[in-house]
Amino acid sequence: MGEIVRPVYWQEACAHLTRRDKVMGELIAAYPTGMLGTRGEALVTLVRSVVGQQISVKAAASIWARFEAVLDGRVTAEGILALSDEQMRGCGFSGSKVRYVRGIAQGFADGTVHPGLWDGMSDEAVIGELVKLPGIGRWTAEMFLMFFLMRPDVLALDDLALINGFKRAYGATFKDKDEVPLKVWKQRMAEAGAKWVPYRTVACWYLWRSLDPEEVAY
Repeated sequence: MGEIVRPVYWQEACAHLTRRDKVMGELIAAYPTGMLGTRGEALVTLVRSVVGQQISVKAAASIWARFEAVLDGRVTAEGILALSDEQMRGCGFSGSKVRYVRGIAQGFADGTVHPGLWDGMSDEAVIGELVKLPGIGRWTAEMFLMFFLMRPDVLALDDLALINGFKRAYGATFKDKDEVPLKVWKQRMAEAGAKWVPYRTVACWYLWRSLDPEEVAY
Protein backbone atom coordinates (compact mmCIF):
# COMPACT_ATOMS: atom_id res chain seq x y z
CA MET A 1 0.00 0.00 0.00
CA GLY A 2 1.13 3.51 -0.76
CA GLU A 3 1.53 6.20 1.84
CA ILE A 4 -1.77 7.86 2.76
CA VAL A 5 -2.02 11.42 1.44
CA ARG A 6 -4.19 13.99 3.25
CA PRO A 7 -6.07 16.92 1.66
CA VAL A 8 -4.42 20.30 2.00
CA TYR A 9 -7.80 21.99 2.36
CA TRP A 10 -8.94 20.14 5.51
CA GLN A 11 -8.30 22.78 8.17
CA GLU A 12 -9.69 25.56 5.99
CA ALA A 13 -12.76 23.43 5.31
CA CYS A 14 -13.35 22.73 9.00
CA ALA A 15 -13.13 26.43 9.81
CA HIS A 16 -15.53 27.27 6.97
CA LEU A 17 -18.08 24.65 8.03
CA THR A 18 -17.89 25.70 11.68
CA ARG A 19 -18.62 29.30 10.72
CA ARG A 20 -21.50 28.42 8.42
CA ASP A 21 -23.29 25.65 10.34
CA LYS A 22 -23.59 25.34 14.12
CA VAL A 23 -24.51 21.64 14.09
CA MET A 24 -21.65 20.75 11.76
CA GLY A 25 -19.30 22.78 13.92
CA GLU A 26 -20.29 20.68 16.92
CA LEU A 27 -19.61 17.48 14.97
CA ILE A 28 -16.18 18.71 13.93
CA ALA A 29 -15.34 19.58 17.54
CA ALA A 30 -16.47 16.13 18.68
CA TYR A 31 -13.99 14.38 16.36
CA PRO A 32 -10.80 16.45 16.50
CA THR A 33 -8.55 13.71 15.10
CA GLY A 34 -8.53 11.98 11.75
CA MET A 35 -9.42 13.17 8.28
CA LEU A 36 -10.00 12.04 4.73
CA GLY A 37 -7.07 10.30 3.09
CA THR A 38 -6.15 8.67 -0.21
CA ARG A 39 -3.68 5.88 -0.82
CA GLY A 40 -3.06 7.28 -4.27
CA GLU A 41 -4.04 4.02 -5.98
CA ALA A 42 -7.12 4.26 -8.19
CA LEU A 43 -7.77 0.53 -8.49
CA VAL A 44 -7.51 0.03 -4.73
CA THR A 45 -9.94 2.85 -4.03
CA LEU A 46 -12.55 1.58 -6.49
CA VAL A 47 -12.35 -2.00 -5.27
CA ARG A 48 -12.58 -0.89 -1.64
CA SER A 49 -15.69 1.10 -2.56
CA VAL A 50 -17.33 -2.03 -3.94
CA VAL A 51 -16.26 -4.04 -0.90
CA GLY A 52 -17.91 -1.43 1.34
CA GLN A 53 -21.28 -1.44 -0.40
CA GLN A 54 -24.17 -2.23 1.98
CA ILE A 55 -21.97 -3.50 4.85
CA SER A 56 -20.44 -1.91 7.94
CA VAL A 57 -17.01 -0.27 8.01
CA LYS A 58 -15.78 -3.03 10.33
CA ALA A 59 -17.02 -5.84 8.07
CA ALA A 60 -15.50 -4.18 5.02
CA ALA A 61 -12.14 -3.84 6.79
CA SER A 62 -12.18 -7.55 7.65
CA ILE A 63 -12.90 -8.59 4.05
CA TRP A 64 -10.25 -6.23 2.72
CA ALA A 65 -7.61 -7.63 5.08
CA ARG A 66 -8.28 -11.16 3.82
CA PHE A 67 -8.26 -9.97 0.21
CA GLU A 68 -4.90 -8.26 0.63
CA ALA A 69 -3.48 -11.37 2.25
CA VAL A 70 -4.55 -13.55 -0.70
CA LEU A 71 -2.82 -11.08 -3.02
CA ASP A 72 0.35 -11.00 -0.87
CA GLY A 73 -0.23 -7.33 -0.07
CA ARG A 74 -0.21 -6.10 -3.70
CA VAL A 75 -3.62 -5.28 -5.16
CA THR A 76 -3.17 -5.10 -8.94
CA ALA A 77 -5.47 -5.69 -11.89
CA GLU A 78 -3.40 -8.65 -12.98
CA GLY A 79 -3.37 -10.14 -9.51
CA ILE A 80 -7.14 -9.87 -9.16
CA LEU A 81 -7.79 -11.41 -12.56
CA ALA A 82 -5.54 -14.35 -11.63
CA LEU A 83 -7.65 -15.23 -8.56
CA SER A 84 -10.33 -17.88 -8.76
CA ASP A 85 -13.94 -17.15 -7.81
CA GLU A 86 -13.51 -19.52 -4.88
CA GLN A 87 -10.53 -17.55 -3.56
CA MET A 88 -12.49 -14.31 -3.75
CA ARG A 89 -15.57 -15.77 -2.08
CA GLY A 90 -13.28 -17.11 0.62
CA CYS A 91 -12.33 -13.50 1.40
CA GLY A 92 -16.01 -12.69 1.99
CA PHE A 93 -17.11 -11.39 -1.41
CA SER A 94 -20.66 -12.09 -2.53
CA GLY A 95 -21.17 -13.51 -6.02
CA SER A 96 -22.10 -10.09 -7.39
CA LYS A 97 -19.07 -8.42 -5.80
CA VAL A 98 -16.79 -11.06 -7.34
CA ARG A 99 -18.15 -10.05 -10.77
CA TYR A 100 -17.88 -6.34 -10.03
CA VAL A 101 -14.30 -6.50 -8.77
CA ARG A 102 -13.27 -8.59 -11.76
CA GLY A 103 -14.94 -6.04 -14.05
CA ILE A 104 -13.05 -3.17 -12.45
CA ALA A 105 -9.75 -5.02 -12.75
CA GLN A 106 -10.48 -5.80 -16.40
CA GLY A 107 -11.28 -2.13 -17.08
CA PHE A 108 -7.86 -1.10 -15.76
CA ALA A 109 -6.12 -3.91 -17.63
CA ASP A 110 -7.68 -3.11 -21.02
CA GLY A 111 -7.65 0.70 -20.85
CA THR A 112 -11.38 1.32 -20.44
CA VAL A 113 -10.53 3.98 -17.83
CA HIS A 114 -7.90 6.72 -18.14
CA PRO A 115 -6.42 7.59 -14.72
CA GLY A 116 -3.86 9.93 -16.23
CA LEU A 117 -6.61 12.29 -17.41
CA TRP A 118 -8.75 12.48 -14.28
CA ASP A 119 -7.03 15.44 -12.65
CA GLY A 120 -8.08 17.63 -15.57
CA MET A 121 -11.67 16.37 -15.73
CA SER A 122 -14.75 17.72 -13.95
CA ASP A 123 -16.50 15.66 -11.27
CA GLU A 124 -19.30 14.72 -13.66
CA ALA A 125 -16.88 13.77 -16.43
CA VAL A 126 -15.02 11.38 -14.13
CA ILE A 127 -18.32 9.89 -12.97
CA GLY A 128 -19.35 9.39 -16.60
CA GLU A 129 -16.20 7.36 -17.29
CA LEU A 130 -16.35 5.28 -14.13
CA VAL A 131 -19.97 4.19 -14.50
CA LYS A 132 -19.00 2.41 -17.71
CA LEU A 133 -17.29 -0.22 -15.54
CA PRO A 134 -19.38 -3.24 -14.44
CA GLY A 135 -20.87 -2.74 -11.01
CA ILE A 136 -19.92 0.94 -10.76
CA GLY A 137 -22.87 3.24 -10.22
CA ARG A 138 -23.04 6.85 -9.23
CA TRP A 139 -22.58 6.10 -5.51
CA THR A 140 -19.30 4.26 -6.06
CA ALA A 141 -18.11 6.96 -8.46
CA GLU A 142 -18.86 9.63 -5.84
CA MET A 143 -16.90 7.65 -3.22
CA PHE A 144 -14.03 7.58 -5.70
CA LEU A 145 -14.15 11.34 -6.18
CA MET A 146 -13.99 11.77 -2.42
CA PHE A 147 -11.52 9.12 -1.38
CA PHE A 148 -9.15 8.94 -4.35
CA LEU A 149 -9.24 12.30 -6.11
CA MET A 150 -10.13 14.03 -2.81
CA ARG A 151 -12.48 16.40 -4.60
CA PRO A 152 -13.67 18.79 -1.87
CA ASP A 153 -17.29 19.41 -2.85
CA VAL A 154 -19.11 16.10 -3.37
CA LEU A 155 -22.44 15.39 -1.66
CA ALA A 156 -23.45 11.71 -1.83
CA LEU A 157 -27.23 12.04 -1.60
CA ASP A 158 -27.83 8.33 -2.29
CA ASP A 159 -25.71 7.12 0.64
CA LEU A 160 -28.07 5.76 3.31
CA ALA A 161 -25.47 5.88 6.06
CA LEU A 162 -24.88 9.54 5.27
CA ILE A 163 -28.60 10.26 5.44
CA ASN A 164 -28.77 8.44 8.79
CA GLY A 165 -25.89 10.54 10.06
CA PHE A 166 -27.70 13.67 8.93
CA LYS A 167 -30.91 12.56 10.63
CA ARG A 168 -29.08 11.90 13.90
CA ALA A 169 -27.19 15.19 13.85
CA TYR A 170 -29.93 17.48 12.51
CA GLY A 171 -33.17 15.69 13.39
CA ALA A 172 -33.91 17.82 16.45
CA THR A 173 -33.75 21.00 14.37
CA PHE A 174 -36.83 19.98 12.34
CA LYS A 175 -39.14 19.13 15.28
CA ASP A 176 -40.99 16.44 13.32
CA LYS A 177 -44.04 14.91 15.01
CA ASP A 178 -44.49 12.11 12.47
CA GLU A 179 -42.21 9.80 10.50
CA VAL A 180 -40.58 11.59 7.58
CA PRO A 181 -40.01 9.82 4.21
CA LEU A 182 -36.50 9.19 2.96
CA LYS A 183 -36.95 11.53 -0.01
CA VAL A 184 -37.70 14.38 2.39
CA TRP A 185 -34.49 13.70 4.33
CA LYS A 186 -32.56 13.70 1.06
CA GLN A 187 -34.04 17.08 0.18
CA ARG A 188 -33.26 18.42 3.64
CA MET A 189 -29.65 17.26 3.37
CA ALA A 190 -29.33 18.81 -0.08
CA GLU A 191 -30.61 22.11 1.30
CA ALA A 192 -28.29 21.94 4.31
CA GLY A 193 -25.48 21.17 1.88
CA ALA A 194 -25.83 24.62 0.36
CA LYS A 195 -24.18 25.95 3.53
CA TRP A 196 -21.34 23.45 3.21
CA VAL A 197 -20.25 24.48 -0.31
CA PRO A 198 -17.40 24.31 -1.38
CA TYR A 199 -16.53 21.63 1.20
CA ARG A 200 -19.44 19.20 1.12
CA THR A 201 -17.04 16.24 1.02
CA VAL A 202 -15.69 17.24 4.43
CA ALA A 203 -19.19 17.57 5.86
CA CYS A 204 -19.99 14.08 4.57
CA TRP A 205 -16.88 12.68 6.25
CA TYR A 206 -17.94 14.05 9.64
CA LEU A 207 -21.49 12.72 9.25
CA TRP A 208 -20.09 9.26 8.53
CA ARG A 209 -17.61 9.60 11.38
CA SER A 210 -20.44 10.32 13.81
CA LEU A 211 -21.97 6.91 13.07
CA ASP A 212 -19.03 4.54 13.28
CA PRO A 213 -16.15 4.05 15.74
CA GLU A 214 -13.84 3.42 12.78
CA GLU A 215 -13.03 6.10 10.23
CA VAL A 216 -14.51 5.38 6.81
CA ALA A 217 -11.83 4.70 4.20
CA TYR A 218 -11.62 3.21 0.70
